[in-house]
Amino acid sequence: MLESLHVKNLALIDEQEVNFSPGMNILTGETGAGKSIIIGSINLALGAKAGKDYIRSGAEYALVELVFSLNERQRGMLRELDLPLEEDGTLILQRKIMAARSVCRANGEIISAGQLKSLSGCLLDMYGQHEHQSLLKPAAAGKMLDDYVGAAGGKIREQLRERLSQYRRLRQELEEQNSDEAVREREARFLAFEINEIESAALTPGEDEQVEKKYRKLANARKMKEVVGLVHALTGYDEEGSAGEAAGHALRELKTLSAYDDEIEPLIAQLTEIDDLLNDFNRSMAQYEDSLEFDGEEFASLEERLNLLNHLRDKYGATVEDILKSQEEKQQALLKLQNYEIYMQQLQEKMESERKEVLNLCGELSRLRSGAAPALADQLKEALASLNFLDVEFAITVTPVQDAFSADGYDKVEFLISTNPGEALKPIWQIASGGELSRIMLAFKTVFADKDETDTLVFDEIDTGISGRTAWKVSEKLGRLSANHQIICITHLAQIASMAERHFLIEKRVRKGSGSQKDSGDAGPVKDGEKGERTVTDIRELSGEESLKELARLLGSGELTEAVLGNAREMKQTAEKVKKSAKKK
Repeated sequence: MLESLHVKNLALIDEQEVNFSPGMNILTGETGAGKSIIIGSINLALGAKAGKDYIRSGAEYALVELVFSLNERQRGMLRELDLPLEEDGTLILQRKIMAARSVCRANGEIISAGQLKSLSGCLLDMYGQHEHQSLLKPAAAGKMLDDYVGAAGGKIREQLRERLSQYRRLRQELEEQNSDEAVREREARFLAFEINEIESAALTPGEDEQVEKKYRKLANARKMKEVVGLVHALTGYDEEGSAGEAAGHALRELKTLSAYDDEIEPLIAQLTEIDDLLNDFNRSMAQYEDSLEFDGEEFASLEERLNLLNHLRDKYGATVEDILKSQEEKQQALLKLQNYEIYMQQLQEKMESERKEVLNLCGELSRLRSGAAPALADQLKEALASLNFLDVEFAITVTPVQDAFSADGYDKVEFLISTNPGEALKPIWQIASGGELSRIMLAFKTVFADKDETDTLVFDEIDTGISGRTAWKVSEKLGRLSANHQIICITHLAQIASMAERHFLIEKRVRKGSGSQKDSGDAGPVKDGEKGERTVTDIRELSGEESLKELARLLGSGELTEAVLGNAREMKQTAEKVKKSAKKK
């Protein structure tokens, strides 16, 4: 659930904080007051595109912060995305928008755009002013039916995407084959030459590292012999002042004291051990020095082998392993060319086999859709009837088009509707008006809300194109929906606003530099900075009496008479009955 929204320096908002509650949260205000900024700020926090124009004039940055209390599924999503989770189960989602860039954080940790996209999808479901227009797009019906089918269809679509990818790869490989026999012969000769070049080198894995190591040792043999000889002399016993001679002298002197004190014996033992170790080291150095003999023939052989290896690495790969892998690939390519007809036949058979698997999966998906379509149509018909479509008929057709398969299957899914008795069912896009489309989309939202685990639903002016009894039906639907979901709704209709558990008023004001305020309606257009005045959007929660007065205003009354207030009060009472009835169910 969305607990609160904090906005700073965004468009016309200086700084505002709104605390939402469970159930129905209503936002109303005059046209142009800035209602769209509120929904826009939520979208921005959830990853919508942001530009420097969003930053309030004179400010260095804009800030939007959302605080959510999470259900178990949402907590699981945070764990999957490896994001921090507060002990109390809350999520603070913050986005700071600056002129050059923006930064998103979840519980204080910077998150990527991909993480934010995955996260936002499970936090809330947003229905914008023009979302109903998506019903006019051919792909919308299929997507909505797939959402209703659920996880079983999703699993098949995942398998279908993998199979389709393999099929397309095989088809591309088949299309790329050259049918010119002369070209194939030239390619085969060139491949044979390259394979022979690698084979004649008789490579062994890891050989390049071994040859380079031996080559470096022989190339530096003279310098190494000089240094090793010096170390041998310094640690030996033959030269005056050498380490071995000094250690032996020290040991002899120390032993002369053993007759005077038994405690000196451990020191004699330690020095004896040092002398023995130094003697062993000196012998090892002598043996290593003897091994450092420069062999001119061996050096020339290594140099020649290294040149060959470098030549092959330049052509076929960075290591001997890469070269051998390239040889294997070239042998396979040559085998294809040498048995071209067989290869083409096998490739064609593989492609046809994958095509059959793709069609089988498309068929499974089609059967799932066809099985789910009547039930979804019945639920939508019932939902539409409750939204004042009195004589509505609704059907969903699923038509397989096998030659037009894609990652979404091969079905053409259409929503058919008839809103008047005696009229034939026709596609939605042919007959539905803007107001009807809005109600149809709301019907979808209410049907899917029962299947969806998303707690919060946001509606931005879903009442476009409706009024009167239809508006009340829409209000009832939202009121019943709010019994099990948090609803945040921007509206201009009193019927919907009457359902509010919490009612917020959005107002545009001109604020003077001294801090005094006046309604924007009391003055002509004022630009920021002119006479110290600035245009701002304010949001405040209304008390019960203030909410009644706002309902009266929405009813179109220029004067708040007792009769108008009584009408608003009666509307509020009716709304309470609807919500109580929904909670009992």
